[in-house]
Amino acid sequence: MTQTIAPRVRTLVLLILAVAGALLAGAAPASAHAALTGSDPAQGAVVDTAPPQLSLTFSEPVAVGDDSVRVLDPKGERVDKGDPANPSGTTYSVRLVSGLPDGTYTVAYQVVSADSHPVAGAFTFSIGAPSETTVAVSAQGSDEGLVGWLYGFGRYVSYAGFVVLAGGACFVLACWAPGARVRAVQRLVVSGWLALTAATLGLLMLRGSYTTSGRIGDVFDLELLGDVLQTKTGAALVSRLLLLAAAALFIAVLFGAYARTADAGDPDRAAESDGGEPDKRDLTFGLALGGTVVAAGLAASWAMSEHASQGLQAGVAMPVDVVHLLAVAAWLGGLTALLVALYRAPVETPVGRDAVRRFSRLAFGSVVTLAVTGVYQSWRQLGSWSAFTDTRYGQLLLVKIALVAVMVAVAFLSRRWTQRLADARVSAAVEGTERAEEEKQPAGTAPAEASETPKTSEASKASKASKASKAENDAAGQDSVRAAQLARQRAAAEAARQKRLRDADPNRFGLRRSVLAEAGVAVVLLAVTTVLTQTEPGRTEQDARAAAATSSSASATGQGSGAVSLTMPFDTGGKNGKGVVSIDLDPAQAGDNALHVYVEGPDGTPVDVPEVKIALTLAAQDIGPLPVAPDRIATGHWSASGVQIPMAGDWKVEVTVRTSDIDQVTVSKNAQIG
Repeated sequence: MTQTIAPRVRTLVLLILAVAGALLAGAAPASAHAALTGSDPAQGAVVDTAPPQLSLTFSEPVAVGDDSVRVLDPKGERVDKGDPANPSGTTYSVRLVSGLPDGTYTVAYQVVSADSHPVAGAFTFSIGAPSETTVAVSAQGSDEGLVGWLYGFGRYVSYAGFVVLAGGACFVLACWAPGARVRAVQRLVVSGWLALTAATLGLLMLRGSYTTSGRIGDVFDLELLGDVLQTKTGAALVSRLLLLAAAALFIAVLFGAYARTADAGDPDRAAESDGGEPDKRDLTFGLALGGTVVAAGLAASWAMSEHASQGLQAGVAMPVDVVHLLAVAAWLGGLTALLVALYRAPVETPVGRDAVRRFSRLAFGSVVTLAVTGVYQSWRQLGSWSAFTDTRYGQLLLVKIALVAVMVAVAFLSRRWTQRLADARVSAAVEGTERAEEEKQPAGTAPAEASETPKTSEASKASKASKASKAENDAAGQDSVRAAQLARQRAAAEAARQKRLRDADPNRFGLRRSVLAEAGVAVVLLAVTTVLTQTEPGRTEQDARAAAATSSSASATGQGSGAVSLTMPFDTGGKNGKGVVSIDLDPAQAGDNALHVYVEGPDGTPVDVPEVKIALTLAAQDIGPLPVAPDRIATGHWSASGVQIPMAGDWKVEVTVRTSDIDQVTVSKNAQIG
């Protein structure tokens, strides 16, 4: 039986890891958790005179440095001076050199949002009239590339380590005290501590490069490390390391003094057997209290530096987030410890029904806590029902809810297997009692002639056993080493026999399978949760989208009375072939014009397509089509300056959008120019 289980276990574990890796690898890099909601001058605006300063407004406070905001002239030279200032709230400004000539200027910004994630972007504005520019801003942010991948992986490992560390220790203290003496459980909890410690150190080293240059060579820059230590995130990581030192002491006591007090003889009653001893009660109470404080402190190191620390009701959200993380650890970490115990616990210390029942009650309480805190967090991060389907954060949250529902369903099956295991043990105990009573029945109840033969046989067996015992004693006296080897072989054979009997129990086998499936879903759930922490909250994404639309509309309609803005939906028929293309033409007069093209997906987010082409036709005068090849400026944004329109009239504006090598479509609208 065990030989058939092992390959299945390995296959399922590999499948789980592959799914988790796919989720992590396929996840988009951490988009802006603080979003740019406005600027002065506005994106794409054409102003008559050079402004004395540039202002950027974000959805929440951000951290800025010397090079957080750069303004580049058409030749790529910096024209900003001084450090960015924070005159009010979420608005940050940088002074510009005086006497700037006409032309198109590029603004590049890279800041750190208050919930610890880097935010980068770029846009253009023009003075007097648009012009050609040689500025090329990299589309890759500091949170992408190798450093970004390592930082994301470190976050996943840190969450997993915390869950295993806190949940495994909770399972031992609250559900199965003999587990403190089981090597497999000890290794599991210690591995969680090592993983969390290593990941925290790695995140601390990577943090500087992650929020600035994104170069792997800057990971060991001590100056950057010093800057990180002065930030809120750096303080949280250092606090986590200090708490992990306290956690190491907790583990030493749990698997030292506490393990020696655990009753390994009766695993189902280990927690109650020594309940009357004051020393045991005091030690258990001390470990429970100290472990809760340390675990809450570790959870707070995330709450104080990420989503919960910003936005609505931060004073309430942070304690709620701590409780949420503790519930996750108790459920998923305890489940991991139970799985290890079911497969790796020694024969003499099996996991009994009472331990499983205690964990079932603990898991139920954790799920209820997760539901209550999760509803509050969802409302706080989404703000509307539409955000569930219209934002990436909401879509991931729906996936997480579905996975939790699956885990609860599998946990219900585990409870059924636990009940069957208990019923089977009760039946076995009753049968054993009846058999013992039959063996104790007086010999006079049976016929005399029938009892003679067994007595003779028993005497013969006793004689043979006596002779065999004497022979063994003689052999042991002659060779004590051989006797010891025989004893070890007998013990190993007996242990193997008992393990085969235990594994052959269909109820225990069913419990193992259901707990393994539950743990598999838990791994994927943890991966989705990690991606959620790196995704822009739905409320912020929708606010930024609305602000960007307002800014774009204002800049398109407010740049002179002749500006024209056209919006056309398109569908190329291929995968991801639907969207909306917008054309802004300014001043929409005969002569030189500036043209901007914006391509958005069905959800309103900017998207890149392989090719966008524009053609202008004045059918009344048999002019055109006049081709226009715009240049890519940013994600979903193309522009062209100096577009010559020879005369006024009702022009047909055709846009060809290609979304793949073979999928393209041409859409058109008429616009009155001049």
